[in-house]
Amino acid sequence: MPLETKNILEAIKEAKDKSKKRKFTQSIELIINLRDVNPKKPQEKIQELIELPHPPGKENRICVIASGEMALKAKRAKADLVIEKGELGAMMGDKEKQKELAKSYDFFIAEAPLMPLVGKILGATLGPKGKMPTHVPPTAKIAAHMKRHRKMVLLRTRGQPVLQCRVGAENMSDEKIAENVQAVIGRVEAKLKRGLKNISSVSLKTTMGPSIKIRM
Repeated sequence: MPLETKNILEAIKEAKDKSKKRKFTQSIELIINLRDVNPKKPQEKIQELIELPHPPGKENRICVIASGEMALKAKRAKADLVIEKGELGAMMGDKEKQKELAKSYDFFIAEAPLMPLVGKILGATLGPKGKMPTHVPPTAKIAAHMKRHRKMVLLRTRGQPVLQCRVGAENMSDEKIAENVQAVIGRVEAKLKRGLKNISSVSLKTTMGPSIKIRM
């Protein structure tokens, strides 16, 4: 059973009200504390890519790794970076360039035939960050995949029973943020053995504001 929307809306309003005005648009972060979950056990780790109903404020930066027609289509669709096969091969052994790539882009999409090469060259850099590319067939509509990835968040445990992700920005409507929160909670609930019973608390906060608990 998902959280009540009115409780989420109350927490969003309080988080915004209690946050001091800054010279930048603050993100709205969702924090989920888990109980009776040990993320150090492989079977209890959580790593999910979730497409939100609404873009969560800051636009995700997308890197597409492709060749030929798909590379051209990705460039036309305004991918933030397109890496072709030759450019990918040139990164072999260049750890600094690989780290910079992983740091600069939120999500990666790769043409399926290139995935073995992607794994060989970038796997050790992207894998631990949860950024291994989504692989798509050469005939895929890359623009549609990019559009979906613009609205995605990565949710993962990092050794502690806590999940955190951006669900909006302070200039978004409370209703849109609430819909994004519900999408994340619904996905997490489905992943947990005991659903909401495995969640001890859910909070919202602006980038630099206090944490506000959502009534459960």
